[in-house]
Amino acid sequence: MARLAADWAKAPRRISAVTASTRIGEMRMLLALPSTFMNESGRPVAALAKYYSVSSDDIILVHDDIDLPFGRMRFHFGRGPGGHNGVASVLQALGGVELWRLRIGVGRPPGRVDPADFVLRRFSKEERPEVDLIVVEAADVLTAFAASGEEEAKRIAGEGNRRREDGPL
Repeated sequence: MARLAADWAKAPRRISAVTASTRIGEMRMLLALPSTFMNESGRPVAALAKYYSVSSDDIILVHDDIDLPFGRMRFHFGRGPGGHNGVASVLQALGGVELWRLRIGVGRPPGRVDPADFVLRRFSKEERPEVDLIVVEAADVLTAFAASGEEEAKRIAGEGNRRREDGPL
C-alpha cells in the first residue's frame, strides 16, 4: 500500500495543532495532530474542520483504546466515546455528530495502574518495534479508506489483527 508523503507544519490561525496535506489519487487528505492535552483535542479538531470546511463524515479520528489488546485495530463509523476523554472532547466540539474512527489497541493497564498513567507512558523496548509496524498499518487503513472505501479499510485493519494473532511480526 502506498505511504503518505507529507511535511508537517503549524496549523493556520492560532489553531493548536500541526498539519500535513497529502493526496491519495485524486483525493486531498489533511492530517492533523492536536498540540493540546488529549482531553482538550476537540477544540483544534473543530477549528480545523471549520477552517477547511470539512464535514464530520469526512473526518477520521485515530486514537488509542485500552479496551483493545495491544496492536489490534478497529475501523468503524459512529459509536460513543467509550470512556475516552479525547474522543468525548472531539464529539462535543463537533456538536455530538458521528464520525469515522480508527481505534488502535494499547491493552489494559496491569494491576491497579491508573489508565491515564498507563496511556501516557512510553512504549517498552519490546513494544517499540511493533509500534512502528502498527503506525504503517494504520496509514494503510487510512489510505485504503480514501482510495477504496469502508469495506477495504476494515479488511486492511482485520489483516493486521490476524498477523498479530499468528505471532510476532
